[in-house]
Amino acid sequence: MVTKQQLKGLPEDADLRRADSLAREIFSDVANKWALLIIEALGERTLRFSELRDEVEGVSHKMLTQNLRMLERNGLVDRKVYPTVPPRVEYTLTGPGRALRATVDALCDWTHRHLGHIEGARHRFDA
Repeated sequence: MVTKQQLKGLPEDADLRRADSLAREIFSDVANKWALLIIEALGERTLRFSELRDEVEGVSHKMLTQNLRMLERNGLVDRKVYPTVPPRVEYTLTGPGRALRATVDALCDWTHRHLGHIEGARHRFDA
């Protein structure tokens, strides 16, 4: 988390601790399971909607659409529509989206490394 000293000189919108900050709104947008899984699935690739839906197991059409629109609105995903019948739509991570993917990759690595510990803790807690 960022300290007050590190925020000095930055706009109030950069403070995640403020309920009304843009930083918190962005954090809330991208820190949900579907957004993280979509970012991970796109990686360095360009995928069509149906390919993304196949990659992100369990996501509904509605949730995939909502999250792709949110990621596009935040400038993390580019959407390209081809004028064909039916229309072909492709999604690619932007520069900031690829930078965020590095963080998502680190979170995935952390999850894999600590999966056994977390599973054991849950088992003990639930017992």
